[in-house]
Amino acid sequence: MKITFLGTGTSQGVPPIGCNSEVCRSNNPKDKRLRASIHIEWDGLSFVVDTGPDFRYQMIREGIKHIDAVLYTHEHRDHTAGLDDIRPFNYLQDMKIPLYCETRVLESFKMQYDYIFEEFPYPGIPLVNFNIIQNDPFLVLGKTIIPIQVMHYKLPVFGFRFDSFAYITDANFIADSEIEKLKGVKVLVLNALRREAHISHFTLNEAVELAQKIGAEQTYFTHMSHQIGLHDEVCNELPQGIDLAFDCQVIVI
Repeated sequence: MKITFLGTGTSQGVPPIGCNSEVCRSNNPKDKRLRASIHIEWDGLSFVVDTGPDFRYQMIREGIKHIDAVLYTHEHRDHTAGLDDIRPFNYLQDMKIPLYCETRVLESFKMQYDYIFEEFPYPGIPLVNFNIIQNDPFLVLGKTIIPIQVMHYKLPVFGFRFDSFAYITDANFIADSEIEKLKGVKVLVLNALRREAHISHFTLNEAVELAQKIGAEQTYFTHMSHQIGLHDEVCNELPQGIDLAFDCQVIVI
């Protein structure tokens, strides 16, 4: 399994517009972060988790020309705003692209992208098949994927476990019953927004504590704001086996 971090930033990206902080002025490419998303290559299959506002550029940058399925964690725009750019994959693959999400997320798509659902749609809309998932394992082209339900303040959000790899973003609480689903993962990706407390995201310290509780061989943090600090300096502070992810990073399991 090969995982590529398409983006590791928070909803505004790093740098956010108009910011002149030390992180935002950094020349280190690891301090430049697009909106959070990953690409997974698994036994010849190509999966994407979330299509944020940077989706088009992320696909071009990584040279991705085929997608077998897209999984959505939740309906916030920094995770869904790139849906319209599914269209080139319709042309390249001559098929509708399967999307997997909760019913609540589908209802949000109907409002965000009403033109997709019209009785007589305009030619050239994204061609997609919505597949509704719940908090139970589900199959995508023969691969079992396990949802991990987390809380993003009061909003339920899905993380996903793909065999020995798990990806969780936009969380500030995970119930013990959901943590049980993560036992035995080799590589964990977990959100860590910043150092200061936040109403809907884990802080850096909270993410470290949870990562140590889960006990993956390697943990990477994602969905980070510029307030977390310079990439290299923060990595030097972290315990062994825990690191900040960065855009374009590739890991192989």
